[in-house]
Amino acid sequence: MANRANPRFTPYPQRPARGTTDDGDVQGPRGETRNRNHLVRYSILPVPQTVYLQQGSQAPIFNAPIAGGVNHYTSGADVLQILYDHSATGAMHDSDERFPPPLCHPGTREAVVIRIKDWYGYQQGPNKPIMWVHAPAGYGKTAIAGTISKMLEEIVGLDFNPLGATFFFWRTSAERNNPTRFIITIAHQLAISIPELKPHIANAISRSPLILKKALEIQLVKLIVEPFKALGDLKDIPNRLVIIDGLDECISSEQESRVEKKYAEDQEKAQVRILDLIHSLQSHRLPLSFLILSRPEAWIKQHIESRSFTDLVEVVDLYAVGDHMSDVEKYVRAELSRIAAKIGDAEWPTENIVHSFVRKTNGHMVYASTVIRHIDDPYDDPRKRLKDILDGSNDSNRDLTHSTPFSSLHELYRQIMRSCPESNRLLMVEVLEDIIITAGSIDEYYGLSRALGVLDSLSSRAAGCGARAIRGLHAVVRVSDSPKAFTMFPSPLNPFIHSSFVEFLMNPMLSLDFAIDKKKGRRRLLWNCLECISGIDSQNLWATAWSSKEDAQLCQDEYVKVVKKLLIIDLTTCFVKALEVPVWGSKFPYDTSLSPFKLNFVYSLEHLSKESDPLSQQAIMHVLSSIDRAIGHLILAEAPQSLDEFKQLEI
Repeated sequence: MANRANPRFTPYPQRPARGTTDDGDVQGPRGETRNRNHLVRYSILPVPQTVYLQQGSQAPIFNAPIAGGVNHYTSGADVLQILYDHSATGAMHDSDERFPPPLCHPGTREAVVIRIKDWYGYQQGPNKPIMWVHAPAGYGKTAIAGTISKMLEEIVGLDFNPLGATFFFWRTSAERNNPTRFIITIAHQLAISIPELKPHIANAISRSPLILKKALEIQLVKLIVEPFKALGDLKDIPNRLVIIDGLDECISSEQESRVEKKYAEDQEKAQVRILDLIHSLQSHRLPLSFLILSRPEAWIKQHIESRSFTDLVEVVDLYAVGDHMSDVEKYVRAELSRIAAKIGDAEWPTENIVHSFVRKTNGHMVYASTVIRHIDDPYDDPRKRLKDILDGSNDSNRDLTHSTPFSSLHELYRQIMRSCPESNRLLMVEVLEDIIITAGSIDEYYGLSRALGVLDSLSSRAAGCGARAIRGLHAVVRVSDSPKAFTMFPSPLNPFIHSSFVEFLMNPMLSLDFAIDKKKGRRRLLWNCLECISGIDSQNLWATAWSSKEDAQLCQDEYVKVVKKLLIIDLTTCFVKALEVPVWGSKFPYDTSLSPFKLNFVYSLEHLSKESDPLSQQAIMHVLSSIDRAIGHLILAEAPQSLDEFKQLEI
């Protein structure tokens, strides 16, 4: 017997038999019958304002004969309700999901807020319709977006709301971490802030109910562009500001399970698509301006600097605007004073504590606020907690591992690391390991880009491989460094935006799969140096890679292999090159410059087992004799070659 589906339970709307009437039928202009229950059922068409219910039946009647009495009610559903149902409601600046919204601390970030206000200009709008404010993680971009939103809504004396719409992306929210609801959410808010648009948006949905399920590019035209055009002359409509925060957190994933596995591959395409949608909107010369805030991800920066965007975007580097240290100090003083009042200690904090705290933040508001949340614990002494952090004690490190505020900071770092495609993560960790190990030996004026070039060559990687491996880490690493002038007292290279990121990487309990091993990395780099020693000075690496007797004993075979490798290298040439580096206009004092290396090297060779003692003595003699030959060569090279040169030295 053939299976028969029960139409009562079928998920698809069924047409009634010929000659019968369905409760969802409506009469067309030519007398034909149409069914629309499935459109209403799935919230694609608006529910009519007036609905009649026949007694004894729960089915609505649309333009059909009514038998018996009816119950009449008015529905509140309309175009705004339809848009609301399909919007990412949590992405709006005043949503309950974001309450309380992050805002700038009073008196902070004033420079950038003024910069944005001056650019926007309210009534007429800015010369460039788009402003991109970028900054690394932790510089308060979302707080700035929230402050601007609140400020615009509270402006008095205007007969319109200058805030057109907002969208706050968030990578862990299923409806806020992808572009699916972006256009509908913007259209919904524009229908409220510009009421004249509402009937035209309603007409667009009535004419094409499936528009709410179509491509974003089509939604943009039908729900925003065409309704604006239907208003006629747009010159008299005041300019509205659309704020889009956290563009870098749009990862094109609707499933939470994909956040870690897939978004690294999808995010570039999703974020560039949002930029193209904004570019398309502004191309129609609508009375809209766009404020975009994000991290300076390479693909976002590249797209905004492309020819199609260059003349339309005003770029603001938040890192270069305002006094971040001063802003953080205002916040720190206010919060510590609040905590001091709560615990009843009028003598705390001292100026030294405040200054130490501010220095440790390095201008990062997110770090400062995380520390404040950590120490503001009713079950512990905030003074002790802050002292542990500032002193960097081991007890504090163990405590921070389980601290909820710091857990959010560490999860932020893990999310940033996951922005690297999974296939490249081992290489990314290796490159970060190389940078951390060698940064102290590289002067700041040399720059990270050049340093990565050397490290690529040293590690037998293809040129540019290191830079590409950390391409997605612009939020925590200053990859695009500009050359700095040479100074007499150069600072060591420090490409990491905040020291807490380095601490995070070196603690495997925090960084998990992204942890780096400095000891293992030093040994790896040392071996690479020995492979191409004629051009590389590996003295410092040797001293640090094998300074521990425990490490040498644990890796005895590897250590013996390295010592044997050393014996076949022309160390004299290496030392000559190292000693020829000028400092302060003169040469190194030869013997004293190599004395620490002599001591460290001789000490490290004592780590060899007794069976390898002849190898140890041979290696020591090789190093010491190479140093002596190098010094003798340089002394002879500087000696006067003629009587005239000797007389000039006497004068």
